[in-house]
Amino acid sequence: MPDLAARLREHLRDTRLFPQPGRALLAVSGGPDSVALLELFTEVGPDLGLELLAAHVDHGIAPGSREVAERVARLADRCGVPCRQARLGLGFGASETRARRARYEALREVQREADCRYLVTAHHADDQTETVLYRLLRGTGMAGLAGIPARGPRGLVRPLLPFRRRELEAWLSERGPDASPLGDIHHDPANRDERHDRSWLRHQLLPLLRERFGTVVEQRLTDLARHAGSERQAWAAALRTLPELELRVSHGVAEVARVPLARYDNTLSEALLRALGREVGCVLGPRRSARLLAFVRSSDSGRAMQLGSSWVAELSFDRVRIAPAARSAARDEAVACGDDTWGRVRWNGWDLSWRRDPVGALHRKSFVTWVTPGANRVRAVARGDRIAPLGGVGRCKVRRLLMEARVPLREREGYPVLVRDDEVLWIPGVCRSGAAVPQPGEPAVRIEACAAGEEHTD
Repeated sequence: MPDLAARLREHLRDTRLFPQPGRALLAVSGGPDSVALLELFTEVGPDLGLELLAAHVDHGIAPGSREVAERVARLADRCGVPCRQARLGLGFGASETRARRARYEALREVQREADCRYLVTAHHADDQTETVLYRLLRGTGMAGLAGIPARGPRGLVRPLLPFRRRELEAWLSERGPDASPLGDIHHDPANRDERHDRSWLRHQLLPLLRERFGTVVEQRLTDLARHAGSERQAWAAALRTLPELELRVSHGVAEVARVPLARYDNTLSEALLRALGREVGCVLGPRRSARLLAFVRSSDSGRAMQLGSSWVAELSFDRVRIAPAARSAARDEAVACGDDTWGRVRWNGWDLSWRRDPVGALHRKSFVTWVTPGANRVRAVARGDRIAPLGGVGRCKVRRLLMEARVPLREREGYPVLVRDDEVLWIPGVCRSGAAVPQPGEPAVRIEACAAGEEHTD
């Protein structure tokens, strides 16, 4: 059998999980799976144009967690990979769900701070099997049976899904103590604690299923995930195939035309709403999608419906939008933006970055602009704000421009504007003013704005 690293190279070449070069953040818990991920990517990462960075999250749950963090730091140093550490202090008794959510939040923060294009985790084929079985027992829908996707939002990649746990552990063992410091690998006792559902499935239920049905159990569950994944892909394709829906996905928001969606048969409309949510990572079950369809059919433009704590559905003009609930009208304080050689700031759910750069083509409606050096701030829209559009005549009300750009009502109050001496220079994606425009050859600052965690291509 070919070496595991060679098989991984072939898998990554076929799937193009890393379509562009960039910085990749490897999540390393210290267990054999994530250690294998770290060591494998020190071999295959350069071929993909990846600059590697490791991250370890100490949940602060188990005694000795600091020692595990030190082991990970030693492993990363041995591999020549810089390592970031995050300590959470959740305390003994924190649930699996709470720990997982807190871990991903911490990893996403490191990803943002380190400007990493990718976040890479060590999920493998056994994790996929256990996830499908767990979701089956919880009564998930067909989309849930698709299990763990190889790609997730904001650059999340799971490259080891084709490989079994035993393959990863055998590969580490075969490398020997000189190549891989096996003594530094941490075996988390929580993985054998059968109070946790997944541990019970792994150590009790799956062995019983193998005893009854043979070793094909894992393959059958994997096949089920593949079939369910095909169904999920088919509904994603349906969103794009029905031209009257006019699907748009950008900046963490997915939206379709309201009228045709509301006219379809209930079953079709609800399935399309679930597919719409999946475009941005919002999971809708059958009951919630039915309530959402009733809301779409009966409510007026400007109304919103909460979809759990993290998501909201909005009726904006003739569109149905699913957006992160965090994108609200709450205002952060004004902050400096673009007054240094380079930098980045997060403001009210937006990421703004800047650098000194020769001036490029300026457009009125763009999420990228250039300004002359100066003391700029980003703040929320204020009453009475006006802007003199680039190449236009007179001054326009900012609020009216936001309405004409079909920015949802609840987002307008917290929408960012770039100002200098209280003059509005730029409304990202909506309007650029004719002020502070650098000329070719003059010093210029390039500023880009995007919803936190998203990227623009303009």
